[in-house]
Amino acid sequence: MIKPLRDYVVLEKLPEEKKVGSIFVATATDKDSACAKVVAVGPGTVDEKGNKVSVVAKVGELVIYKKYSTTDYEDHGHKFMLIQDKDIIAVVDSKK
Repeated sequence: MIKPLRDYVVLEKLPEEKKVGSIFVATATDKDSACAKVVAVGPGTVDEKGNKVSVVAKVGELVIYKKYSTTDYEDHGHKFMLIQDKDIIAVVDSKK
């Protein structure tokens, strides 16, 4: 598994689901989607005053990120993206 450094976050794209009748069918990942699951977070950084700045994203959250701000990485057939915490713009509330 990837261990991100500083304020980097590892994301994994979720498969897109399409509904056929009353059945959900997983399809290939939608390249236009900017939503992914957080699988690892770095330890954070230190600001210019020496204060620790923690990463806001938490493992397991579903997030929306800025497009074109990721670095792609593949490990054992799994595709991941690395992104700085500041480029994550929202957390999706899946409870509703």
